[in-house]
Amino acid sequence: MDKNTPVPRLAFLYPGHAAEDDYPRLAGMISPPAEVRVVHTAFDEDAHTVDALTEMGSPARLTEGAGHLENADMEAVLWTSTSASFVRGIDGIGEQIETLENLLHIPASTTAMAFARAVTAINARRVAIAATYPRDIALLFKTFLEHFDIEVVHINCRGIITAAEVGTLEKEAVLRFVTDNDHPDADTVLIPDTALHSAAWLEDLEAAAGKPVLTANQVSFWEGLRLCGKLTPQSGLGTLFRVDPWN
Repeated sequence: MDKNTPVPRLAFLYPGHAAEDDYPRLAGMISPPAEVRVVHTAFDEDAHTVDALTEMGSPARLTEGAGHLENADMEAVLWTSTSASFVRGIDGIGEQIETLENLLHIPASTTAMAFARAVTAINARRVAIAATYPRDIALLFKTFLEHFDIEVVHINCRGIITAAEVGTLEKEAVLRFVTDNDHPDADTVLIPDTALHSAAWLEDLEAAAGKPVLTANQVSFWEGLRLCGKLTPQSGLGTLFRVDPWN
């Protein structure tokens, strides 16, 4: 890549602490490296329940987090909790995006929306979901994807309640989780939790599955680059980053 290519400047609102280190890792894996700012947002309870996630992704919480970015000179911002986005439904996601864009005057999106766009970008229509969530939360993700005519052919749930526990899962456990929950009819496997580390293992996950694998932090980072117009093909970051964004 041309050394004069402008450096992307991306902000991520991230609830709590689990796998937020994936974002600076991803920033260093692209060329040129990106500048990232991770803001940790507050919440009442670390739990994969509808009530806790609805509060976590409320406009008030996002407004509080965005306040730390008012003078940060970022080009795009992502709300990076998949579940604390899709539990609020399509209208609630729109409210989250509108809240961030009105406050920061830059393009905004959410990890849930990033998944919908990423599935389309790799020309996938049928997906398998390997969710760390309890089943009731994972089924809401299925409903969200179906809004975009994405067919879910298989879904499995690990049933983990807290993001903190998800963040402790190591490489071999994640690889096994993906291969155990693939499906022959699926074009891709989705791992929707931003609390799960994946950045260092993206190519390994795809090699294990034998097909594209989309992870939450990966699609969030991709979406940020897309929003600021600096998405270019990259190596080492899975199928999604090898797709020519202009085709």
